[in-house]
Amino acid sequence: MTKVLVVATSRKTRGGITAVLKLYEQSQMWRQYQCQWIGTHRDGGMVRKFCYLVKGLTQYMVLLPFYDIVHFHLGMRPSAMRKYLFFKLAKLFGKKTVVHLHLGTQIDEVWNANYQNMFEKSDCGILLSEGLKSIVQDHIGNSSKLQVVYNPCPIITDTTTYRKQNQILFSGTLYEGKGYMDLINAFAKIAPQHPDWKIVLAGNGEVEQARATACKLGIEKQVELLGWVSGEAKHRVFCESKALCLPSYAEGFPMAVLDAWAYGLPVITTPVGGIPDVAIDGKNMLLFNPGDEDALAEKLEMMISDEDLRNKLAKASQKMATEKFSLETVTQQVARIYEEIA
Repeated sequence: MTKVLVVATSRKTRGGITAVLKLYEQSQMWRQYQCQWIGTHRDGGMVRKFCYLVKGLTQYMVLLPFYDIVHFHLGMRPSAMRKYLFFKLAKLFGKKTVVHLHLGTQIDEVWNANYQNMFEKSDCGILLSEGLKSIVQDHIGNSSKLQVVYNPCPIITDTTTYRKQNQILFSGTLYEGKGYMDLINAFAKIAPQHPDWKIVLAGNGEVEQARATACKLGIEKQVELLGWVSGEAKHRVFCESKALCLPSYAEGFPMAVLDAWAYGLPVITTPVGGIPDVAIDGKNMLLFNPGDEDALAEKLEMMISDEDLRNKLAKASQKMATEKFSLETVTQQVARIYEEIA
């Protein structure tokens, strides 16, 4: 029986990699390959992070001889730097390796020797989109061992129902790269025509900056800031919303969009990361270019004013969640990779 060690950030860390792995844990694939999750990083101060890394490395050294494949999940440069030591040890022990990159087009900006060596020497490299695959190919050469595996949509287990509200949801950390300020500015252009609608921003980060901007634009009563939400609070806000807007400048494959599809929400977003692989503007989502606030305002107006459009896009979201991006479909792809390299 092939056994797989999974090396990634802690399950207690906020972010996309943790969310994806928690979904993987629910799958038949996870049980079939007796996957074991080794955490190398968690949120906190430097001492806490260092102690957690040492703990993860110790656990890894104890378990490594008994496993056949090591599956590394990488993010930004600090993540790649931490994983590189684990990767070298896996190769020293003669283990098969999978390198799974959870980044968007910013990979060109952060690419360094750690990424280069791991992708060149791994048995398989996994990217989140065809566009990202092309970028990595440019760095390491046209390699047949690179494969695209999308992130899966979550499985909604909470059956509590909530009444829909006239609100458009933003879900994610509030910082410049997510485009949350573009959303506030664009909504301000149409808010006077829709006084019964609001935007809801669910995420930590630049909350006070967002509040100050809403006040400056005179729409503070139509902008709700929730901070970080999870569990029942997250379930409720997704159920109550009528659409999701993610104006990102860079993504791998955004978990916020996958969450929206799982809840059957229509989506407004930008053609970044893996979105262009599947997006058809006006057919399965609404698209605009990053930073184009006028275009975003137009898309918000369409979503608010046209209930038939919202319903059509909602059906497209449901189809995405149950077919191409279902947990079963995605983990079957990962299982095939394990079988091919074992």
